[in-house]
Amino acid sequence: MVIKIIEFIFSPFLAFIIGVLFLGLFRKIVARIHQRYGPPIIQPLLDVIKLFHQKGFSHGALFDLGLILSLAGSIVVILFIPFGGICPLKSSGGLLVILYTMLFLPLGIALSGGEGANPNISIGISRKLILSLGYEVPFLLILLSTMSFYRTISIVDIVNSQKNFHWTLFSPLFLSGIAYFMILPAMLGMRPFDIVSAPQEISSGPAVEYGGKYLGLFHIQHSFSIFIMIALFVDLFLGGGENIFYFFLKMLTIFFIMVLIHSVFPRLRLEQALRYLWKWPTIFAFLGVIISKVVR
Repeated sequence: MVIKIIEFIFSPFLAFIIGVLFLGLFRKIVARIHQRYGPPIIQPLLDVIKLFHQKGFSHGALFDLGLILSLAGSIVVILFIPFGGICPLKSSGGLLVILYTMLFLPLGIALSGGEGANPNISIGISRKLILSLGYEVPFLLILLSTMSFYRTISIVDIVNSQKNFHWTLFSPLFLSGIAYFMILPAMLGMRPFDIVSAPQEISSGPAVEYGGKYLGLFHIQHSFSIFIMIALFVDLFLGGGENIFYFFLKMLTIFFIMVLIHSVFPRLRLEQALRYLWKWPTIFAFLGVIISKVVR
């Protein structure tokens, strides 16, 4: 019982630390690519601490509750994701529960931002919901193919089935893995899909009215989102990890590739992003569903 309580506390904390570390590495790597020194890696953590000591302004109850809803949804999803042998809710649900709970992440931000009544927020939220519709289609097909291939909805069982390097990415479902990799930048909000924040166009979109502790909570939620999207890829297609360190190395490798993609490609327009997400990733994911039905 004590170990279970520790896991409930340790998992979100570790997810936050890894997410913040990735944000710091992101800024550092991009700066070095631009031939700049860049801020220290722990700068995002220092920013969160600083923001919680500043005063923030609320635009109403929904402004507060929407952000809390998104943050709570992120924490619940983290509790369902196996991470180096740690999974507090491994016997309480599966991929379907994770899929439904992930809907709270953009929905909470949308509800909170809508209370801000700022045109930039409205544009950012509409872009976020449309972009989510773009990558949710292939993402759902990817989950269907993995559940059908392994004949289970349990993500823990899927991870256990990939022991001894029997990774899904090198199985008949490699097309589903490629599809996930292709939509991952959109799920992370990184270029060429950083159209939701787009500081040069809409002043960071949904976050434009956040300040103080609200902006700090927004950064925490963003850190959780980074952890969730990459951890799911590692669990579903790279066999998870025997321990925390091994799992982290896999996540770090995927994140580094995403940063390189961000540094190379320009930002897409919204219609270009949808056209891309509903073409090759969706085709590969659909083929993955067909293959999972044929080879099982």
